[in-house]
Amino acid sequence: MANVKMFKLLGVFLALMLIVWAIAPILRHQPLTNDVIATAIILILIAIAYFVIMFNPSWTKAVFFFEGIVIGVSGYMLLAFPYNIELLVVGLIIVVIAILAYLQKLPPSILKWFYR
Repeated sequence: MANVKMFKLLGVFLALMLIVWAIAPILRHQPLTNDVIATAIILILIAIAYFVIMFNPSWTKAVFFFEGIVIGVSGYMLLAFPYNIELLVVGLIIVVIAILAYLQKLPPSILKWFYR
């Protein structure tokens, strides 16, 4: 059976992998388009949020709320028509879930992920 340290180590590797994926187009000297910038912003902020949640689980709701705002706003501002609306909707759904978690209005099976 795996222990908590192993899961934290795998979480660190996942977050680092997300950061590498975010900066890979820059390292490969690809042209910086709005799609590349939006993807890099979202991946890096998800990795940072993963670090914060992993080492301080009490911040899960706040980080989830912030990530919803970042995904919605950066997707809407930087991407083209069909994709910007999709990411705006995804960001709004994440924000609504975070607000419902603050108010403890979610089912207990979902609330267990926010209150540890």
